[in-house]
Amino acid sequence: MSELRETAMTSKAWPFEEARRLLKRYQKSPPEKGFVLFETGYGPSGLPHIGTFGEVARTTMVKRAFEALSDIPTKLICFSDDLDGMRKVPSNVPNPEALEAYLQQPLTSVPDPFGEYPSFGEHNNAMLRRFLDTFGFEYEFYSARDFYRSGQFDEILKRAVERYDDIMAIMLKSLREERQQTYSIFLPIHPETGRVLYVPMRKVCAETYTVTFDDEDGKEWTLPVTGGNVKLQWKPDFGARWAALGVDFEMYGKEHATNEKIYDAICRALGGRAPEHFSYELFLDENGQKISKSSGNGVSIDEWLTYAPTESLAYFMYQKPKTAKRMHFDVIPKAYDEYHQQLRAYPGQDLKAQLNNPVWHIHGGDVPESTLIVPFAMLLNLASVSGAEDNETLWGFIRRYAPEATAESHPDLDKAAGFAVRYFNDFVKPTRKHRAPTEQEREALEALKFALEAYDGPVEDEALQSVVYSIGRERFDPMRGWFTALYEVLLGASQGPRFGGFIALYGVPETIALIDKALAGDLA
Repeated sequence: MSELRETAMTSKAWPFEEARRLLKRYQKSPPEKGFVLFETGYGPSGLPHIGTFGEVARTTMVKRAFEALSDIPTKLICFSDDLDGMRKVPSNVPNPEALEAYLQQPLTSVPDPFGEYPSFGEHNNAMLRRFLDTFGFEYEFYSARDFYRSGQFDEILKRAVERYDDIMAIMLKSLREERQQTYSIFLPIHPETGRVLYVPMRKVCAETYTVTFDDEDGKEWTLPVTGGNVKLQWKPDFGARWAALGVDFEMYGKEHATNEKIYDAICRALGGRAPEHFSYELFLDENGQKISKSSGNGVSIDEWLTYAPTESLAYFMYQKPKTAKRMHFDVIPKAYDEYHQQLRAYPGQDLKAQLNNPVWHIHGGDVPESTLIVPFAMLLNLASVSGAEDNETLWGFIRRYAPEATAESHPDLDKAAGFAVRYFNDFVKPTRKHRAPTEQEREALEALKFALEAYDGPVEDEALQSVVYSIGRERFDPMRGWFTALYEVLLGASQGPRFGGFIALYGVPETIALIDKALAGDLA
């Protein structure tokens, strides 16, 4: 056994813990299909959602961890339920009123409001695939419409007819009495209107593999369950898909956790083996509300990537997946800087620590070097005091701080400078609010100014931090009050960087001038 595999067998990183659980599934014999199948599902009822990316990213992390533990081949499929009926019109699309006439039709029968694809479902599928491709995920894409129509699902659909009573018994136990009266696992697609019908079955025939029902106007119809004429309700569809494909691992949000036993029971009733599960907590917006695809609250995929690179988003997804997390714009700088902190730590760690480091899981063990020598938070503060409108303004300060750095030699730093300017102008600048110093703070700022005017030491982070610290230690207890004053009076923010590092980057004369402005009342 290789050192990597041996170390991975005891790693406490959550992807390895999940991978070891999955490995036990095939301790006695390898999978008959020849590979371990990971699945992630997508409901394309709205535009691609950042939570969907999180699901694929986390599933990929478990898949990579499994590949480190085992030689069994793996495969990841992304399954889109694009045959689902459109229950409501999303609010974040052009001309939503034009879609009202298509309610209850499969998403792949609804016109694309953006006018780019044959249907709304195909538009949303394309948006999802484009984004997943941007990240370099290795996956196979499955469309429910194609899956039902192509015959791939026929065997399981026929088995669902044969075992209809068993599956109905599983479902009825979970339904209220009034819902039990009209419920069926099958949803016929009306041959004339194309609507997905929620109607009771008059007959389910195992000899002909057909269902008979009355439509909403009382007209009787008989349709084969094969060929895309019928789809399964979403809970039976979950379990049936697992059985049809032989899914070994699927994760989903905690809203599905209560249905897990139902999905598993249906999978087993159809002759399949239920997969291993992982239930993660939900993402919340700035008000603590669940992020929703249809309402468009929270941060979108494209919005995050406007202000930070893709790896920072993957880092955010890795952290504590079983803890509910706010996903608002203010989490981006922290995720950005912490990701690069982990990158910088990685080369000096032993193998055990490397396998516990999020960047191993983000990059599948092929971890790049960080060239971000100035933290993103520091660049934001630099943009604030300099009024930077472009990268070059920040590079003017960076070159003085690190003369050897260039955009070519430090691409992470160059990208971060551009992101910092955009983030500052969109989020920091509108809310920035300087305050006047108190008498105690004014005296301390004057002392700092005189100390910097007299300073002839190296323009380095630690040396300048000592100057800042000595001024505060004599006047503030606790010291937090001193640093809060520096941030609120000079930077117009409630928190900020190590101030010695800021002075080294911004410049000693520039910092003296900034203090003069604050003391003269020009900032507040």
